[in-house]
Amino acid sequence: MSRSVAPEASRSAASGGAQAIDRAADLVYRVVAGGGDPVTFTQLCEEAGYARSTTSRLLGALERNNLLRRDDSGGWLPGSLFEQYASGATRNERLVHLATPFMEKLGGSTGETVNLAVPAGESVVQIAQIDSTFFLGSIDWVGVDVPVHTSAMGKVLLAHGAVPVPSGRLARLTPATVTSATELHKHLEQIRADGYAATIDELEVGLVGIAAPVRSHGRVVAALGLSGPTSRLADLPTTGAHVVAQADALSTRLGPHRKKGAA
Repeated sequence: MSRSVAPEASRSAASGGAQAIDRAADLVYRVVAGGGDPVTFTQLCEEAGYARSTTSRLLGALERNNLLRRDDSGGWLPGSLFEQYASGATRNERLVHLATPFMEKLGGSTGETVNLAVPAGESVVQIAQIDSTFFLGSIDWVGVDVPVHTSAMGKVLLAHGAVPVPSGRLARLTPATVTSATELHKHLEQIRADGYAATIDELEVGLVGIAAPVRSHGRVVAALGLSGPTSRLADLPTTGAHVVAQADALSTRLGPHRKKGAA
């Protein structure tokens, strides 16, 4: 026979869980606010006012999840998760700095909205944009999250293994969105053969996206692309060649690489 839990007990457990999260967050804040100097266990207990047993338990959980770490003397420092975040932000800032001249050149030659995107786990994050010179242009895509299989930059990164191919059902945003895994794999093969990706009406009806891979020392690390209305981007091969040229120029700036078929 199952044992029911009284509403008061349930509320008490929920309150206790929230309190533990608040306390753990407080400890993280106190360590990160240390400015890089190790914070001792005793300092944390005294400043936070928590029992030593509570503080020890919370610090152990934070350490296991890479939010905090101990140095050789036992002092507490921000964990590897913070270091990874900071490192990624620094890499992206450098990439945007190096990519900006090539993005401006592509925007100047086409007049369209130009974007730079990087892989982030199973997603694609757009980190920089040059706006269209036309009144009828595209929106600000920086930070906008779209299904990876619906954008040209997403497909480029999928095609070159920079992000994993989605498993399960593919979201349909328009009648033209690719929702079949078999069809998506065919698209990715064609992208690798063509050297660039193009999407027509797949993310939004009336919107065309064209993107090419950006490499650093032979590895695809980003996608450079542009987008605009179907009426202005009817000549995909010509526009695709413009995008590829700037993506290759940026790749050369980032580091030597060998394209497919090179000796």
